[in-house]
Amino acid sequence: MTLHEFSGHRKQTRMYVFYSFLFLASLSRIAARAEWCYQSQVTCEHKCEGPSEWPKIASACGGNKQSPINIVTKKVKMEGSLPAFKFQGYKETFHSFITNNGHTVKVNLSGAAQINGGSLGSTYKAMEIHFHWGKNGEHGSEHTIDGEQYPMEMHLVHIKSTYSSVEEAVKDPSGVAVFGFLYEEAESSNQKYDPIINALVNIPFPDNRTSLQSLSLDSLIPDQTMLSSYFRYEGSLTTPDCAESVIWTVFEQTIPLSRNQLSTFSTLQFDNETAMVGTFRPVQPLNSREVFYSGCTVVSVNAVLVVGTIFTTIFTLNTIK
Repeated sequence: MTLHEFSGHRKQTRMYVFYSFLFLASLSRIAARAEWCYQSQVTCEHKCEGPSEWPKIASACGGNKQSPINIVTKKVKMEGSLPAFKFQGYKETFHSFITNNGHTVKVNLSGAAQINGGSLGSTYKAMEIHFHWGKNGEHGSEHTIDGEQYPMEMHLVHIKSTYSSVEEAVKDPSGVAVFGFLYEEAESSNQKYDPIINALVNIPFPDNRTSLQSLSLDSLIPDQTMLSSYFRYEGSLTTPDCAESVIWTVFEQTIPLSRNQLSTFSTLQFDNETAMVGTFRPVQPLNSREVFYSGCTVVSVNAVLVVGTIFTTIFTLNTIK
């Protein structure tokens, strides 16, 4: 090889390296743009795909059976054949870790606790708990009832007992059963939630995790005797890849937490070092789906507010007299 040929070869090599670098950088930017996030994270400085862009990341997010939904109580179908659930292992205490995964806080479960009944058709085992919340105790639930958004929502994720992971279960159209529990603000703290609330201070940043004090699933949910009233519909996971493989059960009975307890979740941070708030997906179209209700009658949120207002007015008038 002559000196001239060698020089030309070096030049071609440098150009190859240069364009390879540009190509890899381009892929990196594409990957960065493909990162999903909540609407509260979308800013000029933080490039990520908010909920309206999720179908670009996972096509299923644009499907016809997406979650969450707004449950319109006047349109639900009363279904007396929806029986109560049978809970196994929910009262047993367990030890686990709670993790800030950059999108929410998550508690992994062993699968020892199981459910059946409720017209699920199979036995499902509990694999995960995670939460969705607003900002400082304000509106933050994913599901809404008659347009009313609650301060927070817990998802207790179960999979059919024959599967070993959520990733495997979502391949089955009914492979996942999620319990949705809505929270309401209370004047006093719910001490049953102390293990979770106290652990949050130790996981402020993504990928932080800490051990939980021993607790039971039963301590995190309403008394089992109050769980016979619930809404049921077919839906999806509420984050990408939005797999439409979920039997949803949203319970009517709420869980009380104080404003301070609810606000503690807002002290966590996303991966871009901003407050982890607004961790909910907007409600999705119901399309042709039906929502079933396990009881015989359901009282709408608006009706409760009207009755409450009337009661308060009567009480005030009597006090004035």
